[in-house]
Amino acid sequence: MEDLVEEILRQVGEDPSREGLVKTPNRVKKAYEFLTSGYTADIGKIVNGAIFEEKTTGMVLVRDIELYSLCEHHLLPFFGRAHVAYIPNKKIIGISKIPRIVDVFARRLQVQERLTDQIAQAIQETLDPLGVGVVIKAKHLCMMMRGVEKQNSELFTSSLIGLFKSDATTRSEFLDLIRTGSH
Repeated sequence: MEDLVEEILRQVGEDPSREGLVKTPNRVKKAYEFLTSGYTADIGKIVNGAIFEEKTTGMVLVRDIELYSLCEHHLLPFFGRAHVAYIPNKKIIGISKIPRIVDVFARRLQVQERLTDQIAQAIQETLDPLGVGVVIKAKHLCMMMRGVEKQNSELFTSSLIGLFKSDATTRSEFLDLIRTGSH
């Protein structure tokens, strides 16, 4: 990868031997290894048995989970917040596991639409809850820095499974809760 980054530097008109760029190929390699670490992540290892029997039937929501990902079309970042909720079916998950699951799928080359669905499916497969709801709001640098150059545009995506899809009251409660206290 370092050789390829060095060639990119040449292609954009830079000198890879310039003092400020000498270590850039290695830094870029390490950055991409981290930013795409979701490909090698294992949901089972991340959850690590943090699933607990519980009779609760109320909605569980983790709101405002920061996420950073890379657009698969331009390899430019997009970033925003995910809101992830589920209705337990006799099982709950340690709350720190939900942001970790978000990171697994965010740390891949992505489109936001697929990212949203993958998070919802992972929660569904892990817990078998009565429903899952995921909403992501993000800004895409591929739209802000190039192309249409619209700095204030945001993309909203949702994925609804089970009660979140079939029951208007559950869906409404979820959407109301993610709006509460929004900036």
